[in-house]
Amino acid sequence: MAYFNIFFSEYGGQLLFKTWEHIYISLIAVLLGIIVAVPLGFILTRVPKIADKFMSLVGIIQTFPTLAVLAFFIPLLGIGKIPAIVALFLYSLLPILRNTYTGVQSLNKSLLEAGRGMGMTAWERICMVEFPLAIPVIMAGIRLSTVYLIGWATLAAYIGGGGLGDFIFDGLNLFKPEFILAGAIPTTILALITDFLLARLETKLTPKGIKTSAETA
Repeated sequence: MAYFNIFFSEYGGQLLFKTWEHIYISLIAVLLGIIVAVPLGFILTRVPKIADKFMSLVGIIQTFPTLAVLAFFIPLLGIGKIPAIVALFLYSLLPILRNTYTGVQSLNKSLLEAGRGMGMTAWERICMVEFPLAIPVIMAGIRLSTVYLIGWATLAAYIGGGGLGDFIFDGLNLFKPEFILAGAIPTTILALITDFLLARLETKLTPKGIKTSAETA
């Protein structure tokens, strides 16, 4: 215990700053993924002929090693947070896009027809029928993507993006296990807390009578 007290007295401020950097990088990447993938998922349900091909294309990105993607952006965007965020954004797309597409495609078609029969416009059907009913599946994709990105964000340190990965890389280079733990443990805690908060948000957004992703799991 005394050893940890000494560590926090020396590196506590730095740990808090790196934790904030980690949250910032992950949050921006996920928000960009949501902004792009959710509307795109709805669009693809309108053009199913190209949906599978597009999903496969996005899926190919997921097969690339994370370090390779980060290194690829160095000549284009330099080093720092921007290339790290762009790389993580690309990795966030597939789970959110796939779940949005699946959630909308699996809706009861009679409900959509009822919306048309009531004179709803396409935009009104999306906002008032499709999106609320597909929320549990969409949120499951967002939760999965966010948890993954919090873990992958540790690799941002490889290109000077900061975050808790700095502690892990320093620990590996200097053979200091306490540095590795200082990066790994907060990363795990952040992932668990974020998943819990997103689950609560999903419950609040899901209309009554519809099961959440946690209840259907």
